[in-house]
Amino acid sequence: MPTLNPTSINKSTHIHLPADTNQALGIAQYAIDFMSDAPGKRGEPDKSVLDRTELFHTDANLCGVSALALGTNAPTILRAEAHQYATPPSGSGSLGGVPWAKGAVRSGVPTFGSRIDVQAEKAIVANGAAVREWDSNGTNFGFNPELNHTAGEFGHNDFYGVALAAAQLRGKDGAFALKGMILIDEIRGRLAEVFSLKSYKIDHVVHGAIGSAAAFGAMMGATAEQIESAIGMVVAHYIPFRAIRAGKQLSDSKGASAAISTEAAVLSVKRSMAGFLGPRDIFRNPEAIFRLFEGPGQLFKKTASGGTGIPESKEGWGGKSYASPFDLALGRAGSDFAVMGMHFKLGLYEHQSAGALQGLINLINRNPHLLEDQTGDAISKIVVKAYEPAFGIIGDPAKRDPKTRQSADHSMLYLVCTMLRKALENRAGSKNASVTWKDVMLLPHDFDGKSLHDPVTRQLMEKVSFEWGGTDYDSKYPDGIPTSMVITDDQGQSFDSGLVMYPGGHARNAMGPDKIDLHEVLDHKFKKLAEIASDDPKTLVKRLGGLQTKSAKQLADIMDFEIKSHGKFE
Repeated sequence: MPTLNPTSINKSTHIHLPADTNQALGIAQYAIDFMSDAPGKRGEPDKSVLDRTELFHTDANLCGVSALALGTNAPTILRAEAHQYATPPSGSGSLGGVPWAKGAVRSGVPTFGSRIDVQAEKAIVANGAAVREWDSNGTNFGFNPELNHTAGEFGHNDFYGVALAAAQLRGKDGAFALKGMILIDEIRGRLAEVFSLKSYKIDHVVHGAIGSAAAFGAMMGATAEQIESAIGMVVAHYIPFRAIRAGKQLSDSKGASAAISTEAAVLSVKRSMAGFLGPRDIFRNPEAIFRLFEGPGQLFKKTASGGTGIPESKEGWGGKSYASPFDLALGRAGSDFAVMGMHFKLGLYEHQSAGALQGLINLINRNPHLLEDQTGDAISKIVVKAYEPAFGIIGDPAKRDPKTRQSADHSMLYLVCTMLRKALENRAGSKNASVTWKDVMLLPHDFDGKSLHDPVTRQLMEKVSFEWGGTDYDSKYPDGIPTSMVITDDQGQSFDSGLVMYPGGHARNAMGPDKIDLHEVLDHKFKKLAEIASDDPKTLVKRLGGLQTKSAKQLADIMDFEIKSHGKFE
């Protein structure tokens, strides 16, 4: 695995945690310093980082409340479960009645659209599952070449509820919560950049659980040793496998995986702050999960003397020295934070498909005759080429015939053909010659039972073949989302999208030919999701956004609104 050159790290903006140090303790101290007011140690992200995180937070919340409004299964169940763990209300004499926490002013926090305070981990798992239900919140692909971080692991911002809950428990304002969100994204994002868990069939949410434990502990006043202990518990006790994202049809576990792991992380912090001791120095522990990956050519390759080639340290085991699988750099100040490399989803889709969706929009705008027949008969063949893991994940043969919403939003064929069907419908009802992301945005109703079996969509799916682009495509990921599409019309003429690298919503979209007005598209997305959840969508968007200016009182009451019910999503 690539290692960092310590001399390349700007010590005024980043900290460096080498592989041969106790990185669990290092992450813990970094988190405490980041949330502190100590000059030269405190987190000082610039305005671009604050603004982008706030936008991701609004996006995540609107995904969550719309999922609850439509009665989706996992969020509904987990919210009902959370309400079974109600805590004494604020002002009842229970203030400060959180024995494990320092400086708490309330004993619990609410779920979306509720005034009921529940145990923090229960609110976090309920809200996190709702946020992730549509698979439409922000995501990253673990790439920062400037830091030599190029592992390409996935990650999603399902974890903001952790920082929100900690701020609410402490009676802090929106700026404090926002800083905690940046911290979570930084830890989990940088871990995703240096170590890929998917290669070993382990779910990427482990990185988020580690970041959640560190941030929640730091925000609640835990010591570095207590946070280290909690991280040790997370890694030693709670390792989910990628089985939740595989199989013939996906289940509720796919969307709730991060939430469940985060619940475990918060419980681990509570236990450590109450005195429970978890494994120390977990990243270098010779019996921890990372040791499973020892093998020829890897960082753990043993030397002739039986060591690892890493200098001896005081934390060695049995006279042997071990290293973690990675060096790690974490941002402290400026604009280089992991959240700046995260991508927005311009609708409901697995983000590996974004290149194909952008290619489709480009192609039909350049060749409008492809939409002349609303049945799609003007199109005879569609060929999509992409990289691994896109080809393996959303091109899985099991997903050629999706029967669940979770499988449909992870099916390249379904996503492309549903957007194409919407483009056909748009053209039939409009004189506008162009098609934009706003016109064909994939929204919740595009994944209901009726849409799932739409005859036009299913006919179009029969015309699609999905191919691996080979090593040339693979080499361009995770810098971009290298995808191309060729559509052949009913006259046998083929039209090529060319290579799409930075589709709309991608963090580096401004660098490519497919540049979009991100704020315009996101405003449209926010409006559509808010309309599902509220009769006053503008007020809801405003309530769930604007963290930088929210007072402690406003943050405490942020969940106090009615969610419109549409019954059960079918």
